[in-house]
Amino acid sequence: MRCTNCRLDAQDVRSIHVGNAFGEAQRRQGHLGAMVAQVVPALWGVPAMRHEGACASSSLAVLAAMAEIEAGRYDCVLVLGVEEFRNLPGDIASQNQNSAAWAGHEDIECRYMWPAVFGLLAGEYERRYGLDRRHLNRIAEINYGNARRNPLAQTRAWQFKANSFTDDDEANPLIEPGVRRQDCGQITDGACALVLASGEFAARHVARRGARLAQLPRIQGWGHRNAGLRYHDKIARSRDEALVFPHVRDTITDAFRRAGIEGVGQLDGIETHDCFSVTEYMALDHFGITPPGQSWQAIESGLIERGGRLPVNPGGGLIGCGHPVGATGARMLFDAAKQVTGQAGEMQVEGARRFATLNIGGSCATVASFVVGVDG
Repeated sequence: MRCTNCRLDAQDVRSIHVGNAFGEAQRRQGHLGAMVAQVVPALWGVPAMRHEGACASSSLAVLAAMAEIEAGRYDCVLVLGVEEFRNLPGDIASQNQNSAAWAGHEDIECRYMWPAVFGLLAGEYERRYGLDRRHLNRIAEINYGNARRNPLAQTRAWQFKANSFTDDDEANPLIEPGVRRQDCGQITDGACALVLASGEFAARHVARRGARLAQLPRIQGWGHRNAGLRYHDKIARSRDEALVFPHVRDTITDAFRRAGIEGVGQLDGIETHDCFSVTEYMALDHFGITPPGQSWQAIESGLIERGGRLPVNPGGGLIGCGHPVGATGARMLFDAAKQVTGQAGEMQVEGARRFATLNIGGSCATVASFVVGVDG
């Protein structure tokens, strides 16, 4: 086995981390660390483990791989994000996802748990600050539009009507209160592989290729925070706070601090979690792009669009590209790495040198953020 993108052989890989959320539920298959050697015999004997954190599963795998490298255990680590959903009917797959909530304790009457949860988040924004649904519709429209430039996007050829991004009940039907069809990310199959390496390993590797170390993308900063499972408890805790999810803001500022940057103004773009359009709306003020509750300003100004000052989800995000749950965090990091090395093709943000990611699991119960950049 040889990785053609990074030009490594299987024997270079010293450790493996797999991010997956729902293997047991969807395929009745756990123990996915050992599955790697089963399907790639060249990796037989390499230590491997699996990580689960709902939609943030592969971000946790990345954090574990980083820790092993920083501890000096290994100098080259393979991270895999994997998920399969389309092997079962949609209603069954939807029920399987509910294990990312607190089973039997969410106290939310609904047919579809996650549209209902994030519909409540839209309602919370309305209650605290005021919310115009036109801005959520615009987020969806931007991300579907960006996906047309992404050769890997699930929706790149989808067609929409003039009223698809309105609150028209036929063109954009209600799924749960506060959430319509175009607001929803596309749960799907998918996988993404990343290789993380120590500085010493990377220096030796690029020297053999005749390249420069400064040309490689580097994880410059990271943040990781957890809250409890239950959505209502998080909302109750932040009742007197400026932001709906203070721990999300703390995650982002931890990543900024470790990257040595002062704030969002030093980024060239963002890959953020938009499992629903309101999740991206939440990310805009939690990144500090706007004051709390004023995310609409970034939408109306065009700041987050392709060609804007700070493009968000230039490849389409979860809404336009797709959301293979356990693979999404790794996909975000991979797309950010392509951006800062000028390898994003038609999705490229001109002159990008530093991108951030925000990946959440459940109702922001598990949150991870990375800052990715190049040094030269």
